[in-house]
Parts: sequence; C-alpha cells; structure tokens
Amino acid sequence: MTRSQTIASLFAFSVAIALQTSPGLAFSSEAQQMCSADAMRLCSSEIPDIPRITACMVRNKAHVSPGCRAVMDREHAAAAAARKREAAAQ
Repeated sequence: MTRSQTIASLFAFSVAIALQTSPGLAFSSEAQQMCSADAMRLCSSEIPDIPRITACMVRNKAHVSPGCRAVMDREHAAAAAARKREAAAQ
C-alpha cells in the first residue's frame, strides 16, 4: 500500500468515525460515500483528530453537499430516536 493510499484509508476511517452521531450507531457506507469529499475539502486540516473532524463537519454543515447534509440529518435523527428509546426503556 502506498503512502497516499494509507493516508486515504486513514482519512476515510476518520470521516466514518467523525460522522458517527452516537457511539452505538454504526456509520453507514452511504454517509461515507456522500460526505468523504466534503470532509476532505472542509476538514482535512483536522485529520487525524476525530473530535475535531466531527466539530468541523458540524460547523460546516451549511457548506456540505446536499447529499451529505441529507445523510447527516438522517443519521442525526436516527441517533436522537435511539437515545429517546434508550431513555424510555430505563
């Protein structure tokens, strides 16, 4: 694996973790596909700091592509619903 492939793999993994809205919610391949370019464009300076990538993507949500924004909104809504179900079960 070349250095650029290693960096790309690390970046994709970092983006996957960064866009994860809850520790128990698996990151979707759709989000990776829709948001990787936006994360690279907007937040590449934050790699490999996952909390900083996350904050950067949230901060730049208005500047992400419509597809990425839709995925972020859906995953955020799903995470909120999961937290609500967990709270109700306790």
